[in-house]
Amino acid sequence: MPSTSTRGTLLFAKSKVYIHPTSSAKDNIPGFIALVRPPGGADKDILLAWVPESQMRSDEVSAYTRVDLNMDDGLHATLEVLVPMPSLTSISSYAFAVPLHRIYSIMLRQPSLGWWWGSVIIHTRSEDVIPALFFHDAESQSTIMQQKMRNRKFTPQDGDLFWGGDQFMKYLRKYTIVERSTFEQRLYLINPDPDDLLSFSPPHARVEKDESLSKIIKDARWNVLERLARVTRFSRRAAHEVIGNSPPAVRAMLNVPEVRQLGDDFDSARVYLAKWAMSISEEAERNKTKIVWTDVVGDHIGSMAGDILSVDDRVERRNEVSRDEWKAFFDASGRLRVTVSEVKERVFHGGLSRDIRSEAWLFLLGVYPWDSSQLERQSIMAAKRDEYFRLKRQWWDDIDRQQIDTVWKDQRNRIEKDVHRTDRNIPLFAGEDTPHPDPDSPFANIGTNVHLEQLKDMLITYNEYNKSLGYVQGMSDLLSPIYAVVQDDAVAFWAFVGFMNRMQRNFLRDQSGMHRQLLALDNLVQLMEPQLYTHLEKADSTNFFFMFRMLLVWFKREFKWVDVLRLWEVLWTDYLSSQFVIFVGLAILDKHKEVIMEHLEHFDEVLKYMNELSKTIDLEDTLTRAEVLFYRFQRTVDAIDRKNKEPSNSASFPTTPLTPHPSMNGQTGLGLPDKTLPLKPEAGKVIISDVLRELLSKEIIVVSDTIPMEGYES
Repeated sequence: MPSTSTRGTLLFAKSKVYIHPTSSAKDNIPGFIALVRPPGGADKDILLAWVPESQMRSDEVSAYTRVDLNMDDGLHATLEVLVPMPSLTSISSYAFAVPLHRIYSIMLRQPSLGWWWGSVIIHTRSEDVIPALFFHDAESQSTIMQQKMRNRKFTPQDGDLFWGGDQFMKYLRKYTIVERSTFEQRLYLINPDPDDLLSFSPPHARVEKDESLSKIIKDARWNVLERLARVTRFSRRAAHEVIGNSPPAVRAMLNVPEVRQLGDDFDSARVYLAKWAMSISEEAERNKTKIVWTDVVGDHIGSMAGDILSVDDRVERRNEVSRDEWKAFFDASGRLRVTVSEVKERVFHGGLSRDIRSEAWLFLLGVYPWDSSQLERQSIMAAKRDEYFRLKRQWWDDIDRQQIDTVWKDQRNRIEKDVHRTDRNIPLFAGEDTPHPDPDSPFANIGTNVHLEQLKDMLITYNEYNKSLGYVQGMSDLLSPIYAVVQDDAVAFWAFVGFMNRMQRNFLRDQSGMHRQLLALDNLVQLMEPQLYTHLEKADSTNFFFMFRMLLVWFKREFKWVDVLRLWEVLWTDYLSSQFVIFVGLAILDKHKEVIMEHLEHFDEVLKYMNELSKTIDLEDTLTRAEVLFYRFQRTVDAIDRKNKEPSNSASFPTTPLTPHPSMNGQTGLGLPDKTLPLKPEAGKVIISDVLRELLSKEIIVVSDTIPMEGYES
């Protein structure tokens, strides 16, 4: 029973937080999780409490409910409610109250396919026995209200489904220091001291020079697990109640919160997952010619494998290209005095300084030819300005079309909807100081600014320019950084056109472009990271859906804004490969493979973990790792090709026809051409797929044949 002798201030409350004392749902005990400040208490004395509804009087339930429903996303409660101080412990009812200064850490488990309720496990410094708390969000009115509010205020940065634990952690951070563990993403340290931070963070300062990355990770993880092993039997029992052991079916995968969120962001994502899961992975099951770096491959290339792994893989990132260095690339007439390859090498390894991006990007995106002079570039831009405004006038001046053409109006509305939720955290796009120019627009009551209107007009004009493709969700993400750098609508438009020449295949209605890139990643992981691939198969994750958004918009949501600008200019060089973005994805997987293989067992867990990497990925480390992996891949392919050409493998053998599955667009599971190939399985001959060989090419893949957008003719 709560103590009635003194009253504290109720700072936070969340209803329908349950204890699960047994495996039977009928034994679940509902209650409130709360933060209560004792009379005259400091922040460190605030109690984190759980109070069962059955032990509360009606007036107490009413008080807790008022505070619960009064919570908002801005952390501003307008009520000050005094309640009886909760009991510190109650064996019979599982109630507890712990001062914040006694809490060591909190483990969060978000709701997902395998864990229907989000949960919180509290670890105290004295190792008290505290039961796990489960948030039954579907019963909590405040959580339901918050979910509806967030849906109305949706932004692309909202990567996860809102749940009660989110609000709890926000309020907790208001009163104490909360640090997320680097190696255990679900673990949060409460008011940690330096030793705690050292134990749960990368120990760079105390690592010997020759100590491997895997050993560092394993040592740190052991430190984590050693501490968490002290969780009570009760907590472990409660955790096992909700774990899912069965592989998720297609319908179940489509209902995972992260999939639904991604589907809201990009309509094509759901289509892709369904198509892949229903046909492509079935084909992969049947296909027996997959290339995996197994002992067979190792035996095939023999001693050359040692050369692949022993070659010095050290690569060096350099300082960014400054304005003075950029100017030195050109002679007095504005023509390059160095080779294009030299310029691209510098940009690839260092990037560009902020003050030259608006000029340099026009070369990288094909607006300016590399062999042009300054006068020629001025003439080119004058012509392109005229062409942009001609295209814009085609729809701007066509009043009848704007009022009557329902297909065009639908596209305009989709564009405007996406623009108003694109990069609104960037100052350039944040303001709402301009009246909406169209009072009849469905978005007329939404504030806007001149830069948002420019984005909208450019995308509508692109819809006019590329009628065979039109506007597809996600394009606003690709345009906004270009416009932010250039800040000239005509110039930005043509830079965007150049970008879309290579990105158009990402937005095809049949998903063939995204399919082929994810197939390339599939093959690449099989070849370079076979153990990881085997684990992903067990976790039903070889659809690589967790990489869909990353590849679709070139990691726009995964890196910080300034890092996105640097990443894109590196990728635009095509210095090593026109598909170097695939190696960036491989580098991220390589960085996190130990965690994935040891802790993530289901599709939803892998997807959630990868989504939570957003804004935490180190760009320079990723680019360095990607370059190393590219060179290893290049040497691996070379070694296999040399081995295949040896006389022992050159004899004539019967050919084996490979019949492609209809869903593979004329390709086998490895992207092999639809033709008869000389194979000798007993000789262990290894065939490198076409999709893998394409990764060695610097030629940009441009897709010209598209399915016309409904309502337009190509």
